[in-house]
Amino acid sequence: MAEQAATGLGELLDLLSPSHYGQIPFGDWVQWLVRDWLVPNFRPAFQAVQWPVSQVLNGFEGLLQAVPFPVFTLLLALVAWRFAGRGVALFTLLALLFIDGIGVWSETMTTLSMILTAVLFCALAGIPLGIAAARSDGFAAGLRPILDIMQTIPPFVYLVPIVMLFGVGVVPGVIATIIFALPPIIRLTNLGIRQVREELVEAGLAFGSTPRQVLFEIQLPLALRTIMAGLNQTLMLALSMAVIAALIGAGGLGLTVFTGLGRLDIGRATVGGVGIVLIAIVLDRITQALGDPGLRRGDWTFSGTARCLLGLVHPGATAAPAGQR
Repeated sequence: MAEQAATGLGELLDLLSPSHYGQIPFGDWVQWLVRDWLVPNFRPAFQAVQWPVSQVLNGFEGLLQAVPFPVFTLLLALVAWRFAGRGVALFTLLALLFIDGIGVWSETMTTLSMILTAVLFCALAGIPLGIAAARSDGFAAGLRPILDIMQTIPPFVYLVPIVMLFGVGVVPGVIATIIFALPPIIRLTNLGIRQVREELVEAGLAFGSTPRQVLFEIQLPLALRTIMAGLNQTLMLALSMAVIAALIGAGGLGLTVFTGLGRLDIGRATVGGVGIVLIAIVLDRITQALGDPGLRRGDWTFSGTARCLLGLVHPGATAAPAGQR
């Protein structure tokens, strides 16, 4: 009796399931949309998009590969010392020496050129979109679900349409990285501008500033710390895509990891992974110091220099003594 009741309950619950009456061919719709409509009609336009990405990528890679190892190491260590302090500079020096010592210097420069290209295009697209979202609640509301999808969908899902639209190679890998790493800089640019005190904006308008002047002389300088945090997160996400992009033909350290994985060569995979980790730590510490002057000592700050260039602080003004801050 109990078994009959359980069977009847199961049948009743099955009748409440939509799949009992049929399945929605969602996968077939997506297949038709991408393969049968988007690719034949818009592939030339998508191929044209590759040109600027390819030019910037080739420029970065040619420059980085041409710079001798001692020169690049010294320059990056000096940059780290200037902006992030002696500890980060020492770590940068040791990390680059170790990367060259394990034999992946060329692959590291390829990966670095891909990351710099992706971050550059993310900044060029993300900062204006973040500004537009901060100035329009409607635009921000429409942009939010798109950013949610970009941040939550697994990268492997959109690798297939990217290959169909752009082919395989380094440039499609960079485009996939741009899509994956774009949301943080949009969100944090929007957040940073919205967090600027309304009294400061009203004061600027009251003194006769145009909306453009308010944006560039008040809102962006005051939001710069948050924007730099978004740039830092974009950089980290771009580095995390290095291995995934290797699946569609991107080179660099990601290809080293992927090759080691395919051959079950744990040593080779570890070499590539350690290279990615070290360059990620170096870039993370430097970009954090650029956006957060509290992480290091010194009177120079990125936001302070931006305010000086924008005319908000007189160039000859001196910083207050440490005891008066």
